[in-house]
Amino acid sequence: MGVKDYFTEHPSSVGESYGEHFRVASHFSKELLFAGMACAVHAILPKLFMTTGSSKVRQLHSEMTQGMRSQVEQDTEFEAAAEPQPAS
Repeated sequence: MGVKDYFTEHPSSVGESYGEHFRVASHFSKELLFAGMACAVHAILPKLFMTTGSSKVRQLHSEMTQGMRSQVEQDTEFEAAAEPQPAS
């Protein structure tokens, strides 16, 4: 396996260039980090971020499985996820 193949084999297997794959994977990483932080806060303060983690997982699953990887939006969801959730 050549050096170029090391960086391009997986991205091409999902129909992306290295740059596209880097952008999508970075988006998923950032979204998961923020969701993880919201879950950690929720563990301490249960009235905060009550649905943030599960909502983010559903959103990312949808993006990945419905062919929306190339349409990853710029990060506007974080602002909404950072808002305290009302109690049900």
